[in-house]
Amino acid sequence: MRLIESTYISLDGMVTGDAFWGAQQGFQGDAHNQHAAALLETADALLLGRQTYDVFATSWPERSGELADLINPLPKYVASRTLTEATWNTEVLQGDGVEAVAELKKSREGTLLKYGTGSFSRALVEAGLLDELRLWVHPFVAGSGESLLAGISPTQLALAAVTEVGNGVVVLTYAPKH
Repeated sequence: MRLIESTYISLDGMVTGDAFWGAQQGFQGDAHNQHAAALLETADALLLGRQTYDVFATSWPERSGELADLINPLPKYVASRTLTEATWNTEVLQGDGVEAVAELKKSREGTLLKYGTGSFSRALVEAGLLDELRLWVHPFVAGSGESLLAGISPTQLALAAVTEVGNGVVVLTYAPKH
């Protein structure tokens, strides 16, 4: 399987924080949603960390519309050391999440799309498991929060594409530099 990480980020590199989630919502529009839908259409399954799963599993099943119609039926995997059962068409990856994802990549075909932020994303980058990193750069400064890639070992990526999705948002697509 190919693994694509798709993450919203502010100009100052934040992916969470008090100002982050409210601010980024103001930049979404038709082109943004079309790009998100096109990415979802390429996915054969979703990969989520525990915190992202908790948020998504309580909100997406109740939504309707194009994005919900694409995301809800997809098979999902959640990496968690504590979760034993899941809903929303989800399989729990027990044990070490990085090892479980490495095994998924070897044993299955297609594209695995990962949403979310945090330590699991950083661990996947460090392990060299990402085939693409898509950063949805939003034109605002969050001022505080968590940086997506802070604290990882130096890693070089090659710019593969730049896509404007409206309202000043660009999606920067990176691939591992070989």
